[in-house]
Amino acid sequence: MPKKILSRARDRALTKQHKIAVAGVAALGTAAIALSAVPGNADTVTTGSPATAAQVAKVATQDATLPNVKGSVTDPTAAQAVKLDAIAAQQKAAAKQRTDAAAKKAAADAAAKKAAQERAAKQSANRSAQRPQMQTVAAKTYANNLDGWIRQSLDIMHSKGIPGSYNGLYRNIMRESSGNPMAINNWDINAINGIPSKGLLQVIQPTFNTYHVSGTSWNIYDPVANITAAANYAAHRYGSMDNVNSAY
Repeated sequence: MPKKILSRARDRALTKQHKIAVAGVAALGTAAIALSAVPGNADTVTTGSPATAAQVAKVATQDATLPNVKGSVTDPTAAQAVKLDAIAAQQKAAAKQRTDAAAKKAAADAAAKKAAQERAAKQSANRSAQRPQMQTVAAKTYANNLDGWIRQSLDIMHSKGIPGSYNGLYRNIMRESSGNPMAINNWDINAINGIPSKGLLQVIQPTFNTYHVSGTSWNIYDPVANITAAANYAAHRYGSMDNVNSAY
């Protein structure tokens, strides 16, 4: 074979081997740089030194464990956040329940109050309907004379349950004072004792005070008051003024 052709073939072979060697060196350099970034331990290699297969595998294993470390740090925080969210949800639900309960109570109270008012109004209306209409009664008037005094006294006596009749009163008035409301006895035993008999039915002051009838005057000379007190006294002592036919 010509010498020139052999030289070219040799050059091509060297070139191919050189490329293979360069590629191998580059790969080993990359592995060495990767190993130099791993934290130091017994299996760490120095940058530029060839890395064994076991060292390369261990680095890969350590890298695979890094996500788990991160997860172990973040998981408690996430769990705490979930717990706080659950507590907040419970508090919100409890607050809503209280609000709903308060609203229901207020509505029930308002309904009860309204029902009570309606019942009261209905009862009042029923009482008004059942109450008989009061008729206006004109005030009774009496003549300002003996007849009027006796009639007014009789109405008061009947309202108080004191017995007596017009004739019984009239008869005793005429015997005692002749119908004079200002009559006074200054000569009998009562007068001698300082308590003379006075008025239409000649009543002494202590008797008038004891048997005075409410609604009448406290003046012993008042005709109606005098007649009514005397009739009350006669009813207690004699049963009625109708039973009196002489001094009493």
